[in-house]
Amino acid sequence: MRILVAEDEKIIADAVAEWLRREAFAVDVVHDGDAALERLGVNDYDVVVLDRDLPVVHGDEVCRAIVESGAPVRVLMLTAAAAVRDRVAGLALGADDYLIKPFAFAELSARVHALIRRARPAAPPVLERAGIRLDPALREVFRNGRPIPLVNKEFAVLTELLLAEGAVVSTEQLLEKAWDEHTDPFTNVVRVTVMKLRRKLGEPQVVETVPGVGYRVR
Repeated sequence: MRILVAEDEKIIADAVAEWLRREAFAVDVVHDGDAALERLGVNDYDVVVLDRDLPVVHGDEVCRAIVESGAPVRVLMLTAAAAVRDRVAGLALGADDYLIKPFAFAELSARVHALIRRARPAAPPVLERAGIRLDPALREVFRNGRPIPLVNKEFAVLTELLLAEGAVVSTEQLLEKAWDEHTDPFTNVVRVTVMKLRRKLGEPQVVETVPGVGYRVR
């Protein structure tokens, strides 16, 4: 699950990105509206955390561009303006949610999770397949009743594989959803993460490699 944070205050942007990365999101960060539009033209995002008062290109224009593009990305607009008329105006632009600064990171995270549920086809609250049980809300994974401790990237990869319901997920798709734009597309990070995931899940192996295509959980 990939998020774009567009916030001109670097300290806030970095803090938001760090918080979301701890929850296994892939996060890209930009500090002006022009850069936000550039990233949106290149990458597919589930959610954009959008500061309304961006420089160069105003956040309102970025929001309008997202809506007009028809892309299935949700917009969480951030602003210091607390008046009801400002919130109404932001939502009227096409924003899906609105959060007033200063905010609690826990609330921002909860709102992002809610928007992602709306951005994607409905999925069960708990993912289960091949004896694996993954609870995204509690961030818990079990296999045949045995707890499996996973780091963030392993959890993100397993989530994408289970959401595919047995279909093959390509290496490119996993890179897109579990890593940010700074990851080298020719890296072997996906293969290494899958290898570690297999080791932790134990025998018999359930993550299958489809040569030249990607991976699936049968």
